[in-house]
Amino acid sequence: MFYEPKVGLRNGGLPHNPFKAIVAPRPIGWISTRGPLGDNLAPYSFFNAVNDAPMQVMFAGGLKDSISNLRDSGVFAVNVVAESMMAQMNASSETVARGVDEFALAGVEKAECVAIDCPRVALAPATLECRLVHLLQLAGENWMAVGEVVGVHIREEYLRAGRFDLSLVRPAARLGYMDYAVVTAPFELVRPDEVGRTEA
Repeated sequence: MFYEPKVGLRNGGLPHNPFKAIVAPRPIGWISTRGPLGDNLAPYSFFNAVNDAPMQVMFAGGLKDSISNLRDSGVFAVNVVAESMMAQMNASSETVARGVDEFALAGVEKAECVAIDCPRVALAPATLECRLVHLLQLAGENWMAVGEVVGVHIREEYLRAGRFDLSLVRPAARLGYMDYAVVTAPFELVRPDEVGRTEA
């Protein structure tokens, strides 16, 4: 089948929009921010790394607490969601009034960042402390924030032979509809032009 999203049958006649199922799996950026009304924690599935020199990440969503807070503060933190944290991550996605602390709402232990004035998830396998580089309004109602990573937290128990071991982390990922996945069995595949090299 083929359809054009802006013309013809909505979703090509399918009962639900397949876009998020096609662009999957997507890592979950569990974004923490601090604003004038307090701390905020919310998961974003439109999240990814966009550069590694310097390290930069992006996330996108509506003009809610996360975007509003970082627009004022210029900083945010990205917390990795382990499989063991999925219930808390989901609880923090609830739409609540501004000023409600989702850390407390979801029972998430909070810690302070080091390089920026921002909370982070204390027990997250890893956290990226970020300074805002770009804030772009997208077509429609969403905004995209791009941040440079200025600090990295890694919990020691997720390191094996000097590598951040995803088989230990078992990070959660977002699929389409109400579906999620967990990375359980990473494997190595070396590109032909990188045989004999080690990833930097």
